[in-house]
This record gives sequence, structure tokens and C-alpha cells, in this order.
Amino acid sequence: MEIIKQFELSKEYLESLQQAIEAQDLNFIKESLDGVNVADIAALLDELSMEESIFVLRVLEAQLAADIIIELEATNQHRVLKELDVQEMANLIELMDSDDGADILNLFLEREREDIISHFQDKLKSDQVLELLRYDEDTAGGIMAKEYIRANKNWNVVQTINEIRRQAENVSKIYSIFVVDNRQQLMGIVSLKRIVLASEDTKIEDIFEEEVISVPTYMDQEEVAEIMRKYDLESVPVINGKNKLVGRITVDDILDVIREEAEEDMQAMTGISDAVDEYDSVLKLTKARLPWLLIGICGGLLGAGFIGFFEEGLSKVTALAFFIPLITATGGNVGIQSSSLVVQSLANKSIFDDSLAKRFLKVLLVAMLNGLILATFVFGVVVLIYHNEVAFALVVSIALFSVVLLASFMGTITPIVLDKFGVNPALASGPFITTANDLIGLAVYFLVAMSLLNI
Repeated sequence: MEIIKQFELSKEYLESLQQAIEAQDLNFIKESLDGVNVADIAALLDELSMEESIFVLRVLEAQLAADIIIELEATNQHRVLKELDVQEMANLIELMDSDDGADILNLFLEREREDIISHFQDKLKSDQVLELLRYDEDTAGGIMAKEYIRANKNWNVVQTINEIRRQAENVSKIYSIFVVDNRQQLMGIVSLKRIVLASEDTKIEDIFEEEVISVPTYMDQEEVAEIMRKYDLESVPVINGKNKLVGRITVDDILDVIREEAEEDMQAMTGISDAVDEYDSVLKLTKARLPWLLIGICGGLLGAGFIGFFEEGLSKVTALAFFIPLITATGGNVGIQSSSLVVQSLANKSIFDDSLAKRFLKVLLVAMLNGLILATFVFGVVVLIYHNEVAFALVVSIALFSVVLLASFMGTITPIVLDKFGVNPALASGPFITTANDLIGLAVYFLVAMSLLNI
């Protein structure tokens, strides 16, 4: 059994490692990192310069170096591999599971991918990776691995165990054995426990379970993640249009999908239109952030236009200006809260979801209760500050109550509409809702003021 060394990345160790790299002390590097989890080594490489990282990877055993590269962030994977020559890249990618190798190759241009694959020594791995590259990255086919263990239903237990031993050389984790017929069509699944407990002459067709959950190659990765979460699966077989077994997806692949989707939603909610990180170029980062910032600017200009339109009223009741931030900020906060809840429910859809009418009724009741409490509180504060100016306090509190209702409605309906049109509903939780509710809040505020204060 492999023992994982407890590792703590300290400043002292980092300095010692950098000194060892400078002195080319290979023994220190190998011994100090022996038994350390690959995720910890990947985190360590993030603290080193590119030249130092490459040196460490070249010192370590090739399989360990390949496992470390898998743990790096996608951008760092590309940056590290670009520093190696083509044959080195090919050798490392060949040592990875086919799905990890395909993911990394997708970071390169098509001509670069072809060049790297042409340097593969293992034809089977080359064929597996090429097959995976045919599928869209965000589908079951794109995230599945070609390494899995299958057994023919006509085999007996002895044949199956011998075949498991042979196939297991290329499979890092064995969750279950997929059962196929002579045409490689998926028939079911059999656990290792059943195989071990059965007598030697028992046939697989007598002990396998026909009830098996599988996914087609074209299924979206988010749907696959939901299926595996719902049924608590550690792995799921992937089939093609003819029901032939073509791969498997494991729980670690799904964890990566969940993390990627969460990052995309977070970026969408903050108004970043493309998947980017801090290592991307200035131009790419600017391009990703600029669209929603421009929308925010346009919203701000429209808001300034609203205020300018009511300039005469503001000159008569200057105190109105003091509560503009209160109205816009509350509307933005309420809208983001509402949209975030809806986005969360859309990400975890259920066949028992409430009807649209029932959902809106609940939103309305919550908004009315919150709006009433907030409006009452603000009414009391304004009356105290402005010495019994009840009419003015009514303007602020009624406007605030109305804005809470409208912002809740906007925050609820916008993600649903975006989802219906196939747009990421997380966009609704970002600058879109904030900007829209700022404009709505200002319009409501000044209309209430005009009506009650006769300005």
C-alpha cells in the first residue's frame, strides 16, 4: 500500500528546494518529494518560476510528472508543456488516462495536437485519444475515459479474473465491471464482490445485474453530473447510438465538471463573459470584462438622465438626492438575492418543482413582507431625521416598498427567461440585474415624489 507523506508547504522548504534546484541537487528534490501527494506538488510548482518547475518535473519519474501536470490548472498545464519539446510532451501525455490526455491536447491548436499525437509510441493510446477528441468537450463523450474493465457475459469467473488482471494494468481505479455481449453491447454490471464470492465455473451471465444506468456520448456533462449525483454513482458507462460500450465516466471527472461549471457561473454573475484567469493576456482579460462594464456605464448614463429629468424637483426638495443611493442599492441587493435563488433552483431542477404561478406568489409574499419591514424602518428614521416631515418620509418608504417588489419580480423572471432562451441564467445575477434595478428604482422614486410632493 502506498503511503502518502504529510506535506506542508513552508517558506523554509521552498527556499531549500530553490537552492537545491540552483545547485542541481537531484537527490534532495527526489527524496523530499518522495511520497508527497501529487496535488501538493502541483501547488508547490505554482510557487516556483517556470524554469524551476520544468527542472523539477524533469527530475521526477515520468509517471509522477504526468500525474502532477494533470493536477495543474488548465492554463498552467499549457504553459508548462509548451516549455517541453514535442517528444517530451507526447511521452507525458501517453502516461495519462485517455480523458486527461484529451483534455490537455484540447488546450493546443489542431496542428499542434496532430504533431504531439504523431510522436506517441503507443498506438492504442493514440487511437483512444483521437477518438475522444472527436467529441465536444462538454459532452459525456468528451469527458469519458477509454480505460475501463469489461467482461463478456459468456465468460466464467476464472476467465473474468484473468481478464481483469490483464485489463487492470491500464486502469488506475476499478469501481465495477461492465458486462457486454459478443457485439460489445452493454448488458449490465457486476461487482468485484460477486465475482470473488462466486465459484470458478459460474458464468457472468448468472451473477451480473441487468439494471445499469448508462449515458449516451452526446449527453451534456451537466446532465451526467446530475445523474451521478442523484443516484450516488462512482462511475457510469458511456454508450454510443448502437448501445455499444465506448467508455466510462468516474466521480473524479464529475468533480472537475462541477468545479468548472461553478467557476463559469461565478464569472457570469460578476459580469465576465468568457472563461478567463489571471494568467491570460491583458487583451483577453479586457475583452472578457468590458461588455458588462459597458452595459453598466450605459445604465449609469440613463440613470443620470433620469436624475437630470427631475432636476427641477430636486432643486425644490434637495433631500430627495440623499436617498438615491438607498433606493438603488436596496433594489440591486433584492434583485441579486432573488435571482441567485432562482439560478440555484434552475441548476437543480426537479420534476416536483412548483408551478410558475406558485413560485411568483411565494416571491410576492416574501417581497411584501421584506418591503413592509424595510419601509417601516426607513419611515421612522426619516421622520426622526427631518423632524416630522411625514410626507417626505412617505415618499421614501413607499418608493422603497415598491422597489423591493419590482426588484424581486425582476430577479425572479429574468433568470427564467434567459434559461428558456438557452442563455446562462447566472448572467441575471450580475450587472444586468443591478443596472436594470437601478433604473427601475430611480424611476419609481421620482414618480412617487412627483405624486406625493407635487413637484
